[in-house]
Amino acid sequence: MAQIVIKNLKKSFGDFVAVQSSSFTVEDGEFFMLLGPSGCGKTTTLRMMAGLELPTSGEIYIDGEEVGQKPASQRDIAFVFQMFALYPHMNVGKNISYPLVNQGMPRAQIKKKVHEIAEILGITDILNKPVGGLSSGDRQRVALGRAIVRNPKAFFMDEPLGALDAEFREHMAEELRALHDRMGATTVYVTHDQLEAMQMGDKIVVMNHGVVEQFGVPQDIYDWPATKFVAQFIGSPPMNFLDFNGTVGKGAVEVRLHDIAMAIPASLDGANGALTFGVRPEHVRLDDAAPYRGRVKATEYLGTTQIITLDTPNGVIKARVASSDAVKLGAMTGLSFDPRTITLFDGPSGRALRSHANQGVLARG
Repeated sequence: MAQIVIKNLKKSFGDFVAVQSSSFTVEDGEFFMLLGPSGCGKTTTLRMMAGLELPTSGEIYIDGEEVGQKPASQRDIAFVFQMFALYPHMNVGKNISYPLVNQGMPRAQIKKKVHEIAEILGITDILNKPVGGLSSGDRQRVALGRAIVRNPKAFFMDEPLGALDAEFREHMAEELRALHDRMGATTVYVTHDQLEAMQMGDKIVVMNHGVVEQFGVPQDIYDWPATKFVAQFIGSPPMNFLDFNGTVGKGAVEVRLHDIAMAIPASLDGANGALTFGVRPEHVRLDDAAPYRGRVKATEYLGTTQIITLDTPNGVIKARVASSDAVKLGAMTGLSFDPRTITLFDGPSGRALRSHANQGVLARG
């Protein structure tokens, strides 16, 4: 397996810039997620890493070798597509063995390798079946088998679970992660599903409009979003935003919302003008003694928890509270926030204003 280093990677199609100066490192053996909405540049980035697209500029290193202008066949990688891309005229075993046949491996060795992979994937009983009659899940396993059978330096996967229904998708995500852990493979995985990325990834790159908005481990990205986009894209429901105008000096530890002082982590940079106070729904507390008030607009029962929607002087806010908490529609209630859970954003740029000393991992509420 191999470390993958991306330096200032850019891809243009005429006047359209699909990927803008992206840089990040995939460590050897990591399960690495490229996450973002449709059109953000994540698949284009993956295709450049795989050699299916050549970059306009920038560098791609796989196992220490610069491969940016080399075709896919010279990069020793395996690619798994969303739509499986199996050979319909071949049975399962022949689909899996195809890369080894092309390499000229002896027949006995091919048979042994195919059976080893089939046992790992739990498909030994369908090796002689045609792929056309298989379920989506089994076809995805066959596609994975064909990718891993030759033990490449890295696996690249472009939304491989996107064609599966929600329940089976979650099951296959667990299987994929377990397979990765057994093999110790370097894996780069593209998805638009933030829950999938948080569930499976060791590291996540969040992209938007061709730009890397944030790069890090899942919990740091969730707890300390670098931009409003990341805060909104990660989390369900997403982070609450309360907009206000004011001034925050370097090192400030409070802001004023509707003339009420609100504690925040010490800010790294000052700003004035349009600002945004950000807090996750699970970090909003209903507190009758708190001076900042909101009116209950709606409730959504979710079993062990409920989502409460409230109107405040600075906008709508959602709180995730215990389902046993008694909440009345139309009632006024106080709202309090643990300052350690707050992120303050500069309005024009959307960048977070905070101290690096406060970018630790928070206990989930």
